[in-house]
Amino acid sequence: MATPSADHNHDYQRGAMDIQEQASTYDAFMALTKWGSLALVASLVPLVVWFCTPAGFLPGLISAVVITVGGIVLLRDKPSAH
Repeated sequence: MATPSADHNHDYQRGAMDIQEQASTYDAFMALTKWGSLALVASLVPLVVWFCTPAGFLPGLISAVVITVGGIVLLRDKPSAH
């Protein structure tokens, strides 16, 4: 059985690869996760308040507005400190 040699004959050089595509994919995935989670919560909480409590439609609508506005304020991209 041949043992792998310590001599690596390939073109790979650590840190030399352009990772712009990976970085933009990661950023898009994180944005989709962040805003998708807000949309899911903002749509489910009002339905739970409306149908599973005696509160009714109006408190469910108010909770949707509060969650949406609060989520947008808290989750938006912050300006960089540069």
